[in-house]
Amino acid sequence: MVIRDEQMSTFTNEAAEDFKSRMVIHLKKCFPKECEALKEAGVRRLIQHGIDQASGHEVVAERDVCKFIDLMMVFGRDFDTELAWASQILKDRVVRSATARVDRLFMTAKEKQAG
Repeated sequence: MVIRDEQMSTFTNEAAEDFKSRMVIHLKKCFPKECEALKEAGVRRLIQHGIDQASGHEVVAERDVCKFIDLMMVFGRDFDTELAWASQILKDRVVRSATARVDRLFMTAKEKQAG
């Protein structure tokens, strides 16, 4: 059996839409007030922006993109470029793994929130 490019594209699009729908549920659960203020369309735009921004930092695994979008909800939609500490972590290529960079980003964010 051969899967044509357009069939693969359909699978990819369906997976992306599924992720976005799960992210809407997740964000409404974890950030209800913020989501209420953004309305459904705004939440979906934020998710797409988060996916795009994360991808620009080579962050593509669902778990990592979810964390990235969570950080957007806490620190603002452009936290990755506006906050020096976040930008520095995301640009650090000594840490080769995108997952490791996101974990470090998340841990640093928790420290910033606590301190």
